[in-house]
Amino acid sequence: MFLTLFDFAGTFVFALSGATAGVRRRLDLFGVLVLSFAAAAAGGILRDVLIGALPPVAIRDWAYPVIAGVAALIVFFRYPLIERLKHPVQLFDAAGLALFAVLGTQKALMFGMNPLAAAMLGVLSGIGGGMVRDIMLAGIPTVLRAEVYAVAALAGAAIVVAGELLAVPPHISMIAGGLLCFVLRVLAIRHNWQIAIAAPPSETDDGPRA
Repeated sequence: MFLTLFDFAGTFVFALSGATAGVRRRLDLFGVLVLSFAAAAAGGILRDVLIGALPPVAIRDWAYPVIAGVAALIVFFRYPLIERLKHPVQLFDAAGLALFAVLGTQKALMFGMNPLAAAMLGVLSGIGGGMVRDIMLAGIPTVLRAEVYAVAALAGAAIVVAGELLAVPPHISMIAGGLLCFVLRVLAIRHNWQIAIAAPPSETDDGPRA
């Protein structure tokens, strides 16, 4: 039940982020619904496929498209309320990232994955929805823009793995990991934390100097 609640919460907030981004790009209602479900379900579907939980729960259980649809309708018809939040897409995305990162890690551990693989699957589960959302809107995914994004998901996943190794109750490690991931992501947005970017070679480095 605890894992299901995390999954529902992550689905809802990622759906909010997808719907908000869709409204900002002036998509019609159908487009907002599609983008909302894609953002909400992509990470979970990818996670379930890789750990062998087939068919993916987001497709098998009718509750997931309903949750995503409700989130999309809320945003579409009450967008001014959502827009009052500062950086609403990024805020909902941070919450979804945190929830899916720790959920993906814990679910992978339950399916017998080793700690490293579980952490990587947790990160992949967390970043999947945001990547699909950004790609569908013809944008560069946030995780590829040198922001503290996947690193925050990895930190949250590491807490869950550490809790498993130390025999900490899963709900405690998941809450702690989710909070860490969310706080890191929000602080990165607020303070513009960046990961080092590779500098392109200068023109003088292209060939031998005279």
